[in-house]
Amino acid sequence: MDMGLTTSKRARRTRPTLIAACVALLVVGLWLAQNVLYDAWTLTALPFRWMRHAERFYLSAEHDDFDVTFASYSTQQASATPFGDEVPAILHHISLGSGTATHSKWTVVRQTCLDLHPDWEALLWTDEAADAFVAEHFSQLWEMWTTYRYPIQKIDALRYMVLYHYGGAVLDMDLQCKRAFGPLRRFRFVAPAAHPTGFSIGFMIASKGNPFVGKLVENLPRYNRQWLGLPYPTIMFSTGCHYASTIHAFQHDRTELKVLAGPRGNPGLHSLNGRVSTPLFHHLGSSSWHSYDAAMIVSLGRQHGAKLALLWIGAVGILFLAMKMVKRLRMVKG
Repeated sequence: MDMGLTTSKRARRTRPTLIAACVALLVVGLWLAQNVLYDAWTLTALPFRWMRHAERFYLSAEHDDFDVTFASYSTQQASATPFGDEVPAILHHISLGSGTATHSKWTVVRQTCLDLHPDWEALLWTDEAADAFVAEHFSQLWEMWTTYRYPIQKIDALRYMVLYHYGGAVLDMDLQCKRAFGPLRRFRFVAPAAHPTGFSIGFMIASKGNPFVGKLVENLPRYNRQWLGLPYPTIMFSTGCHYASTIHAFQHDRTELKVLAGPRGNPGLHSLNGRVSTPLFHHLGSSSWHSYDAAMIVSLGRQHGAKLALLWIGAVGILFLAMKMVKRLRMVKG
């Protein structure tokens, strides 16, 4: 017998078996990873989904009878009269750890906000107070809370928790207030627009028990992953602005989830990127949590932003479609 012919026959029989095994492994892998793939897809889709029906949730004079420049409002206006106040008169500042947020400079900056809101309750969340609060009111999140890798993740998560439980306004320690927040209190949720998309969590104002803020709390465990193995995307995608904006973008009705931007011709009027001055704040721009990878990502984005975005979106899109196909196959077999 020709040994070469025998070997060839065995190879032909083995090849389909290997292919079938590889396909089976791929299907199983996609099925096991379906939640990760879906979450990655939602995060990737934010730039394309954010502006859908933006006229409904971006504050404007036309749709909300609101002056986004604040020129029509007194700097001392602490209430939304005559519209009525949906948001409690509570200020939340978060100062966890021993970093720059606890420096005396931020205490002076915080005082500018307290002075403009003399009749508001002012809560300063330190480590002990935050731990006690999470343990008592969000015990189901305690393990995640205590195992966050980066301190800013705890700060971000706490923003959503205190805002949901108490309502009021939560703001960064490096925001020097220029006026009272009263005009905004007639809306159940407001946050400033971020650049280039989404909104900033450095300042948020919300009603007590706000359903959207509840979604921000509820989805924290789902997005709690080491995204790309780097600090910057991990923070942004698990608790930061990109995470919160993604949850916003995928809400069915975003009408009451107001975003504060500028008038036409100046959409970045309220943006808190870097050291800027807005109608509401002087932003001193500490951003001390940005790690080495933030600069790397920004640099890559400037040089190859479109290509990287397309590659990332394409990869996630292909995986997401494959996941859908697997799901359909299971439904057919079932």
